Parts: sequence; structure tokens; C-alpha cells
Amino acid sequence: MCLPRYTKHIFPNLFILETSVLMENIRFSIITITYNAGKVLQPTIDSIREQSYPDIEYIIIDGASTDNTLEIIKRNESEITYYVSEKDNGLYDAMNKGLKAATGDYVLFLNAGDSLHSPFTLRNIVSSIKENSMKNDVYDKSLLPDIIYGETAIIDSQRNFMEMRRLSAPKKLTYKSFIWGMLVCHQSFIVKREIAPLYDTNYRFSSDFDWCIRCMKQSKKIFNSELIISDYLNEGLTTNNRNASLKERFRIMSKYYSLPLTVGIHIWFFTRTAVSRMLGVKS
Repeated sequence: MCLPRYTKHIFPNLFILETSVLMENIRFSIITITYNAGKVLQPTIDSIREQSYPDIEYIIIDGASTDNTLEIIKRNESEITYYVSEKDNGLYDAMNKGLKAATGDYVLFLNAGDSLHSPFTLRNIVSSIKENSMKNDVYDKSLLPDIIYGETAIIDSQRNFMEMRRLSAPKKLTYKSFIWGMLVCHQSFIVKREIAPLYDTNYRFSSDFDWCIRCMKQSKKIFNSELIISDYLNEGLTTNNRNASLKERFRIMSKYYSLPLTVGIHIWFFTRTAVSRMLGVKS
């Protein structure tokens, strides 16, 4: 994938630095799942195109869209490493197709409408993880983290910043952290492909929550980039989908953290929310 023209011509020294010092064959597979996403897909593709870091594999898995999604994909074919448009068995089946197609060192899922936070996001991530992967002052790729995570900004349909995500990423992250909810947004959670399992398609709404926990359980090194990694498009969930998602999350939490602890945590959540509403405080 080529760097955008402005990066090569305006920052030629930066380009040399990246290819000779930072790159070291660290490749990111970025996967976008689409279905009738014609209204929101282009900004996502643009955010990949604008990255100053060159080693990106961009994959789009489309569920046989009936709008202009495929038109947009074909118009941007030079920016896309691999795409397919065919019927699937739901979101997580499509995400599994993306994982199977990926060949990079790390995988990141970016929804249609979401974007990487800035043109320098991946470059800054690589610089950070390389600084933390040194042995005797020499970069050692075997010391790279299994998971990289960061913060998420919420944007509106005009791509304007609204606020930072309500749940902020913890300073230190382990699989036990998610007993308090999904503290890291899926779009700011980057995983080594070699440890990334397939999504459990038995879940319709919260398999990403389960997937993140499974990734963390088998990781040896989790790295806090302390960067805003992604901009998340605020579209909202329908009430029915939100309730179904919460029920699935309860089942997932019970599986990993035990039923008694999960019940106790939920009682605490409900109590805190009720008190906050009584006091007129945003919980």
C-alpha cells in the first residue's frame, strides 16, 4: 500500500525514518465489515489511505450489500488488499472471514464509519512498541506485545469530535479488567494475529466482548499505547439490540468471572445508576 503523496513530498525525512527504522516488517491487517454501508464507508477508507505508516493490509468483507457499498469498494480498489462481497451468516461470521484472510502481524477491526484517529496513528504505535521491545539496546521483534490498546474518541456523522468514550482505557489491562465492562473499545484493541481466535458465532451481539477476553487470557504482554487509536462513529443501538447485548454480556461475564461475582457487580452497577439518577449526576 502506497503512502499518500503529501506524506512523501512534504515529509521526505519522515518517510526515510519510517522505512529504515520503524517499519521492521511490522504489518497491520485492518479489517472492515460492511453491509449497506455506502453512506459511511468512504471516510473509513480515507483514514487508511492517509496513514503515514506504509505496511498496511486492508481487508473489506461485505455481506452482499444492495446499496452503493460495492461501488465505493471498487472505486478505492487500489487502497484495498483484499475484498469479497457475498452473503454471510451474520456479523461475527463475516469477522471470522476477515481473520482468515489476514496475513499481518497484528489485526484491528475498524467498522464502516469509524476511522483511525490521525494520519500518524500507526506510525506512533510502531514507534512506541519498538521502544518497549529492546534487548541490550537492540530491537527484538520477539518482544513485541501480544495486544496493543488505547483510547477512543466519539465523533458525529459530520466527523466532528463529540467526547471521549465514557469508559476510559485502564493504565494496566488484564482479562480481569473486563469484569467492569468493555473498558477498551474494540476499534482500539490491536491483537497479534497468531493469538487471535475466531469469534464465537453463538453470540449475536457481544462476541467481540468474549473475543477480547479470550485474547487477553492467552496474551503474555499487553501494551498501553496511551494514544487515541480510533474515532468511533456515534450511531447508537436500538433498545432491543442493547438489551440483547447486555444479556449476552452477562452470560459471558458469568463464564469467565463466575456467576456470584457477576451478579454482585451488576447489583453494584444498578445501585450506582439509580443513585446517580436520583442525584441528577451522569453515571
